[in-house]
Amino acid sequence: MAEVFTGSFTQQEPIPEEAVAAALEVMRSGRLHRYNTAPGEEAEAAALERDFAALTGARYCLALASGGYGLTCALRACGVTPGDPVLTNAFTLAPVPGAIAGAGAVPVFVEVTEALVIDLDDLAAKIEASGARVLMLSHMRGHICDMEALMALCDRAGVTVVEDCAHTMGASWAGVPSGRFGRVGCFSTQTYKHVNSGEGGLLISDDAELMARATMFSGSYMFYDRHPAGPAAEIFDTIRYETPNCSGRMDNLRAAILRPQLARLAGQCAAWNARYGAVEAGLADTPGLHLIQRPAAEGFVGSSIQFLMPGLGTKAIETLIAACRDRGVELKWFGAAEPAAFTSRHDSWRYAPPQCLPRTDRVLAGLLDMRLPLTFSLEDCALIARIVRGEATRIARAAA
Repeated sequence: MAEVFTGSFTQQEPIPEEAVAAALEVMRSGRLHRYNTAPGEEAEAAALERDFAALTGARYCLALASGGYGLTCALRACGVTPGDPVLTNAFTLAPVPGAIAGAGAVPVFVEVTEALVIDLDDLAAKIEASGARVLMLSHMRGHICDMEALMALCDRAGVTVVEDCAHTMGASWAGVPSGRFGRVGCFSTQTYKHVNSGEGGLLISDDAELMARATMFSGSYMFYDRHPAGPAAEIFDTIRYETPNCSGRMDNLRAAILRPQLARLAGQCAAWNARYGAVEAGLADTPGLHLIQRPAAEGFVGSSIQFLMPGLGTKAIETLIAACRDRGVELKWFGAAEPAAFTSRHDSWRYAPPQCLPRTDRVLAGLLDMRLPLTFSLEDCALIARIVRGEATRIARAAA
C-alpha cells in the first residue's frame, strides 16, 4: 500500500511560552500602541528594534505593521517617486512588485537563473535600458545571489539596492547577514516567515537620513525620539516637515510576541536546515528532478525547498502535483497559468507593463516548491521525500 503523509504544510509551531507571557503582560497593561508608555518604560516595539539591530549588526532598525508596508516604505525613503522604473527579480511573490506599484513606480523585471537567483547579465542590460536607479532585490525562497558581484555591478551603475529579506532572516552571504549589503534591508514577521507575529515587518539600515524618512512615513508623529535604534533627533529637523505620515507602525503586542522568538532564531534556523537536508537527501538522483545547488558562500535557511522538473510539460507537472496531493504532499508550481493561493508569476501582475522574459518563463515552467514547517519531524521529511521521489520517478519515466 502506498505511503501517505497526514501532516499539515501550513501548521506552524506554537508561540513560545515566554512570548505568550510577554503578550499577556502587554495586554494587561492596555498599552498596545507603541508610543503609549508609562514613565520610564521602554515600549516593546522600541526594544524589538534595539534587539534586531543588534542581531543583524545594523545601526538602525524600524518595526512596522507588515513586511509589504516595509517594502513600500523603504522605496519611498530611498526617494522613489511616481513613474520611476524600479528593477526587481521576475521570480518573486506578488508583494514585491506590489510594493513598487504602491510607491507609484513601474516594475522592471530581471531574468532569473536556473539557480533561482537574479541574472546579473540581464540586470546589467536592464539597468542600461531602463535608466532605473533602484533595485529591489528579492532573496526569493531564501536563495541569495553572489552579493559581492551584485553590489559591485550596482555600485558602478549608481543603483541603490533595497534587499527583500522576507525569506532570509538568519541567512547570510560570505558571513555577512542578509539585509546588510544594500542601503536598506526589509524583513517580514508574517506567520510563514522565520519569526511569527501574524503580520509585521522590520527595516534595517546604516543610513540615518533614510531611516529618519522611513520613521516619519511609518507614523511616528513627533515621537521619533522614542526609537532607541533610530537616528539622532537632529536628523529629523527638516525631514519631519516634508515627509508624510502614512501610518504603518508595529504595535507592542506583536513586538512582545517577537522578541523571545528572535532569541531562538539561530536554533530555529538550524532545525529548518536539518529538515531541508533530510528532504534534499531523499530526493537526490531522482530521475528528471534537479535540485538547486547552494553555493558555499550562502548561509541559507531551508524553510522551504525548490526543485526543477525541466521539460516535463504542463500536463505531466499537473499530474505530479495531483498525485502528490493525493498522498498528502502539497507542491506549489510557479509555472501555472493562473495565480493560486500565494503563488503567481510575472505575467499575472497586470499593473506592470508586459515584459519578455524567456529564461524566467523556462525556469518557472518546471519549478516546484514545498514548505518545510518546523512542525515536521525528520521522519516526516524522509517520508515526504519518498512520496515525491516515487511519484516524480513514475511520471518522468512515463513522459520519457
